Amino acid sequence: MELQMAADELKTVLNRLRRAQGQIAGIIRMIEEGRDCEDVITQLAAVSRALDRAGFAIIATGLQHCMAEGDLPVADREQLRARLEKLFLSLA
Repeated sequence: MELQMAADELKTVLNRLRRAQGQIAGIIRMIEEGRDCEDVITQLAAVSRALDRAGFAIIATGLQHCMAEGDLPVADREQLRARLEKLFLSLA
């Protein structure tokens, strides 16, 4: 299954991932500086949500493309649906 996303969808996902990357760098600095545990956990939760949202956006795009490909044989569509469901559940 290829990752085929429109430019605007791809930009949104990449922006989320870059923001998460920055948050992770900030968390590392917080730990190195000995910051309060509660602050670190709060930031970890935020980056986790950002990564989940990026993953859900990718899966949603995959589902959209799956539904649009009505010319696939039923068995192939079912196999693709099962793979997307497994990916979705891996984020849940």
